[in-house]
Amino acid sequence: MIFLQIGTGIKEWLTGQGFSHGFASGFSEVTDFLIALAFITAIYYILKTVVLALVRKLTRKSSTTWDDALYHSRFFHKVLLLVPGVLLGFAAPFTLDEFPGALNRVLQFTQIYLVFVSLLSVNAFLNAIYEIYQGFEVSKSKPIKGYLQVFKIVLFVFGTIIAISMLLGKSPVYLLGGLGAFSAILLLIFKDPILGLVGGIQLSANDMVRPGDWIVQQKSGADGVVTEISLTTVKVQNWDKTITTVPTYSLVSESFTNWRGMEESGGRRIKRSVFIDVNSVKFCSQEMIDRFRKINLVSDYVEQKESELAEYNKSNNVDNSVLVNGRRQTNLGVFRAYLMAYLRSNPNIRQDMTFLVRQLQPGESGIPMEIYVFSKVQEWASYENIQSDIFDHVLAAVPEFELQVFQNPSGADFRRLGFPVS
Repeated sequence: MIFLQIGTGIKEWLTGQGFSHGFASGFSEVTDFLIALAFITAIYYILKTVVLALVRKLTRKSSTTWDDALYHSRFFHKVLLLVPGVLLGFAAPFTLDEFPGALNRVLQFTQIYLVFVSLLSVNAFLNAIYEIYQGFEVSKSKPIKGYLQVFKIVLFVFGTIIAISMLLGKSPVYLLGGLGAFSAILLLIFKDPILGLVGGIQLSANDMVRPGDWIVQQKSGADGVVTEISLTTVKVQNWDKTITTVPTYSLVSESFTNWRGMEESGGRRIKRSVFIDVNSVKFCSQEMIDRFRKINLVSDYVEQKESELAEYNKSNNVDNSVLVNGRRQTNLGVFRAYLMAYLRSNPNIRQDMTFLVRQLQPGESGIPMEIYVFSKVQEWASYENIQSDIFDHVLAAVPEFELQVFQNPSGADFRRLGFPVS
């Protein structure tokens, strides 16, 4: 080896200068080691410059994605770090043979170094696997980040045990046997990862949450899209662009709402009421019936209903001079029929899903006339526009049926009545 030849030359030069043979030999051994160390460092940086440049060039030309993922995760950088350790382990016995104590320490350091560099290489490889997996469609329903994190934890724990065993000169089995005494402490330290692993398995097995799902959890204040599912946490980007971090296990142990079902159904629910003033509800007069017949959406309904009621009243000899006798159309009933026809004619409303226009129980705010239908459009802004357009029309149509929308009196109402308002 070239550095041994250089060391021999130095030893002969020192001896010729009058130094003792022992000093010259010791100095040459140290010089051999330092020269070897410098030579190894130079080889590493040359390889790093050449190999990484070549790899980068090949990955750019390649049409596959796995080599890009390996490069971005710095896998090749980590693997190259093995070269100095391997070369040092090979050169040390030749350059430090007269210093057995130092040689043992250098070899021990080299072994520990190789263990941790190997761990870093495997970690980079796992990161590349995750990046590649994210490119597949299955990653949206089966995230693996939590499982990879568990594997990394186990890998680094065992790697640390091996390194400690090398440092102490003991068998790894000896150290593993001693871990039994610290199991309670380990369980306490790794409580969150263990719960996260269990929660992650349950979330994945039951398909409860996927990246991209819109979830709502009242306790944590999460209301937005799941961006990441890891071993211990689930990150949710709320609609106000803030990030809420939810413990993975809390999504199993506590209730939350997942809106994925709505997105997959092809419809988004519209559930809103118009409150009708009870005092405006009344039987339809003939003048009202004639006017309602001119409204296209309910003209057929009014005609058919009027014939049906007239036949019923006639067959039952109803005294029509009193309106409460027999059966009569009401302005509220015709209005409800109008809402049904209006929503049936709306191209943005799903006709094959739940479709209701119903009266709810009257209360202090009047009679709730609830619209319960599903929009074809799910995108938030467009959905809100469709819903607003519907209720803009509904509120404007209410007076056409001689109905009034209930509203609590305001200061302007009291002023019109002559009451002083401060």
